[in-house]
Amino acid sequence: MKQVLIINGHPDPKSFGQALAEKYQHGAIQAGISVDVIHLHQLTFNPNLQYGYRKRTELEPDLIEAQQKIKAANHLVFIYPTWWGTLPALLKGFIDRVFLPGFAFENKPNSIFWDKKLKGKSARIITTMDTPKWYYRLFYRNTGHHAMKNAFLNFCGVKPVHITSFQIVKASNEKQRQKWLQKTEQLGQKDGAK
Repeated sequence: MKQVLIINGHPDPKSFGQALAEKYQHGAIQAGISVDVIHLHQLTFNPNLQYGYRKRTELEPDLIEAQQKIKAANHLVFIYPTWWGTLPALLKGFIDRVFLPGFAFENKPNSIFWDKKLKGKSARIITTMDTPKWYYRLFYRNTGHHAMKNAFLNFCGVKPVHITSFQIVKASNEKQRQKWLQKTEQLGQKDGAK
């Protein structure tokens, strides 16, 4: 059976991102898929990778549980707002602390290459932004999208990675938001059925 893990990276529990996570979860459950959710704002952990990879910082219980859920999942869904062209600090800290050598990748001795330890998993990124899509692509070169898809998920072996972005949130009305929520629910059904 397919196992979907939703990682809600918005630090505000009353955010539109929370509503998107709930809609995706509902859609996936309708498709008969087993779904687990991590709301980062509910976790207790230090987001600072204090020593880099020089010295290991002991993982907090919430991060150990998160690694177990990631291992069990076939499909990862990251939901977050795009702030300053990329992901929020809370989500970045979660990635730094959880997707570690030995878990997400493994450097090969005396080599520039590495083993991708999360092969066999797919992912979807759902992000909101206040920047128009054309402007984000033309002037920012989709910076955050490339970082998440290529420098992070593909680096660890996660493929394919699909990206869905909703914009311009600050100028949206209730009707537009309902359309985005409906689309997110449909994505949960579609991704779950794959």
